[in-house]
Amino acid sequence: MSKKKVVLAYSGGLDTSVIIRWLMDRGYEVICYMGDVGQGSDTESARERAMRIGASKCIVGDLKREFVKEYAFRALKAGALYQGKYNLATALSRPIIADAMVREAVRQKASALAHGCTGKGNDQVRFEVTFHVKAPGIKVIAPVREWELTTRESEIDYAISNKIPVEQTREKLYSIDKNLWGISVEGGDLEDPWKEPGEDTYISVKPARKTPDVPKNVTLKFSGGIPVALDGKKYRPVELIEKLNALGGKHGVGRVDMIEDRLVGIKSREIYEAPASAILYAAHTALEEMVLDRATREYKALLAQRYSELVYNGLWFTPLRESIDAFVDSTQKSVSGEVRLKLYKGSVSVSGRKSARSRYKLALATYGEGDVFDQSLAKGFIDLWAMPYR
Repeated sequence: MSKKKVVLAYSGGLDTSVIIRWLMDRGYEVICYMGDVGQGSDTESARERAMRIGASKCIVGDLKREFVKEYAFRALKAGALYQGKYNLATALSRPIIADAMVREAVRQKASALAHGCTGKGNDQVRFEVTFHVKAPGIKVIAPVREWELTTRESEIDYAISNKIPVEQTREKLYSIDKNLWGISVEGGDLEDPWKEPGEDTYISVKPARKTPDVPKNVTLKFSGGIPVALDGKKYRPVELIEKLNALGGKHGVGRVDMIEDRLVGIKSREIYEAPASAILYAAHTALEEMVLDRATREYKALLAQRYSELVYNGLWFTPLRESIDAFVDSTQKSVSGEVRLKLYKGSVSVSGRKSARSRYKLALATYGEGDVFDQSLAKGFIDLWAMPYR
């Protein structure tokens, strides 16, 4: 009798490494799926680890290009930042991975899908909502919600007793998630909101005191709301993000330390690193200020908040998200031009912008020669503006 097949969302970390053996002990043939969204060179070592533990297969899907173009850049164009800070890097990676897992489950004739998310986090929702939308009725297994290993220390003990190779130790119990768009770090001593993150917390962004003493000026070119060139040189999306991550990290740009409102109703302390997106959001916002009319910008800001909530809450594959994207794409037709930025000691600031679609008119804005603004109209305008309140 053949074993039941399950496709596991595998990261190579403590939870999913332990889950492989846990599922095997319950009679499953475990097929690991790793979605490569730019987490780095550790995918090959993680794949080898999965096979050593006992997985029948470990498939690595290259999702980087699609992730940047169809997920990260959509959030950028929308201006979506959860609670005004978080660029949604982890949240954006879950639906693309879950969607790929469903396709793999069909190919492998698997009867179940599994993930390593906890019962108090957001990722469980992001994975499972996608599973339900893309594969209604398929069995979903969430071991961390039901197993007897209630702490990370007990998971480490389980790993040691079962000879499962893992990288976490009792001294460093951080949970780390990486992709091209950002890195998230939580757990361990970070759970104390009063405690300052240690030097070992940050992975790609240098502390300000270790950054260059000379500012770095960069120029980004956008076409239709999408970044296409850096300092006059065109780059493909993935390559551009990698360049900006390295550049921003060197100058200390992109650190976020926040108390976050999780979907399940609790607050958590989260640390994020997102150098490329910090630079891109600053540039994109500056260009929109120049080319979009006031009413569109104000309404788009409202939708940006809603968009961030949809992504954060696992509702990527929904009609509302697609409808907001259609509106956003319409607004981005005029978001083309160049933005100059200065990177220095952890900050990114805009120092110049230009666009052929600019709504900024010097003849109207200037207080010097060439001013064509008819100031005599102001009195009547103010009288009408104040009339309802008089």
